[in-house]
Amino acid sequence: MFLRSPFATALLMVLIGCAPGLRTTRPSDPLEALRYDIDAVLADSIFLQARTGIMVKSLDRGDILYERDGKMLNRPASNMKLLTSAAAISLLGKDFAFTTSVLADSAPARGILYGNLYFKGGGNPDLKTSDLDTIVKQIQQTGIREVQGRIYADVSYFDDLFWGFGWNWDDEPFQYAAFLSPLTINDNCIRVTVSPADSAGKPATVVTIPATSFVTLINHCTTTADSVHQPLRVTRLFKERRNTILLEGELALNARPADRVLSLWRPELYASELLKEALERAGIVIWGESMIGVSAPGAREIAVHSQHLDSMVVHLNKVSDNLSAELTLKTLGAVKRGVPGSGENGISVLHEFLNSLGIDTTAIRAADGSGLSYYNLLTADMLVQLLEGMAKQPDLFPLFSASLPIAGVDGTLEHRMKGTLAEGNLRAKTGTISGVSSLSGYVKTPEGETLAFSMSMQNFVLPSRLYQRAQDRIGALLAGFSRRRLNATVR
Repeated sequence: MFLRSPFATALLMVLIGCAPGLRTTRPSDPLEALRYDIDAVLADSIFLQARTGIMVKSLDRGDILYERDGKMLNRPASNMKLLTSAAAISLLGKDFAFTTSVLADSAPARGILYGNLYFKGGGNPDLKTSDLDTIVKQIQQTGIREVQGRIYADVSYFDDLFWGFGWNWDDEPFQYAAFLSPLTINDNCIRVTVSPADSAGKPATVVTIPATSFVTLINHCTTTADSVHQPLRVTRLFKERRNTILLEGELALNARPADRVLSLWRPELYASELLKEALERAGIVIWGESMIGVSAPGAREIAVHSQHLDSMVVHLNKVSDNLSAELTLKTLGAVKRGVPGSGENGISVLHEFLNSLGIDTTAIRAADGSGLSYYNLLTADMLVQLLEGMAKQPDLFPLFSASLPIAGVDGTLEHRMKGTLAEGNLRAKTGTISGVSSLSGYVKTPEGETLAFSMSMQNFVLPSRLYQRAQDRIGALLAGFSRRRLNATVR
């Protein structure tokens, strides 16, 4: 059992006594008791150097249950995706489809295309290698057996800025900062699986998923029978702007296979090369190499793949996919402001949408669509306004709500709040970047009252899991709140 020293106990009492609004005895009034309990969570010493903005509002009664610095500007991290997804659902509609197409210069003559193919991206963030099979079958149905030209990657639907505004250069080559392109495949990343060889001293076995000639492997990783002195390191030569994957270090003889996922430079060429390889496996000869170019005037569509927004936005929020959010932002710009879509125009469209909900966009800053940028500044009050605005739209709210992770069930909340009244009940978007942890969404009380909440904790150097635990405790408190009786102790 852990025993506190008299000094530690006295210090704890001082900290509790200094907590804003925290009384020495728990009130009997249910609402005051809720506020007391939240204050007690925030009295933890981990918050001494951190900033915290919280807002909790009843959507049924319209009253504020709790607020602490609700109008203070904070970095939202991936809570920014709430804005992007809400705007996309509202302005594009759940039936909107992202299209990826293949165009040809002309019709084939006796199976030969005397010209080029164009692989044109329409902003779909969810295209996978498996989808190429459908595209290849459509091309085969045209009778094409040979292409005497090239396969061009057509990325004219977006501008040429391949990262979000305010992203950190050293986030490359990590998966969460994959390059932005309207022609995207496999999240613009490649999976590298490293396994020990069958005996010590041999190089480790390396495979990529998918297997492709688009990347080059340099394998300096060896198998060792003894202790590992140099841990496995897998990276891409990103400073050189090369798709060369370097493996270094050691892997124990009895080690399990290790997976690493890396972003790739020029993902549109990655997509066109994978299409070229798929066509060749199907027996279609391609004479030219993959290049970047715009489809010729008069080129006709011979294959198309569609991805509807409803499934995309669920993936976006459930797993907090940065690429999906950024491509959605640029698509908003393309649809509402014209091609090429840009992040700047997407932000302009986003502002108009927020204004339609009565949100003052001059008091916040939106820099990207995903929250990876440190330039974003939002308030808990503003996020609750957004949540309330979406809840008031019965035709749009079901999809928006369904896209949010569910506590203890799925997405980024799958392992949080288990065993509490929030499990299977609370739906919210998480947000985490260095020194920032956020959580915003909805929860129902035992009496069926719907609460919208937003909490952002930042400017800390301690592990983010400590602040997530505090959020989980508050989420459980909200899930157990009753206006008729005192809250049960948080589990």
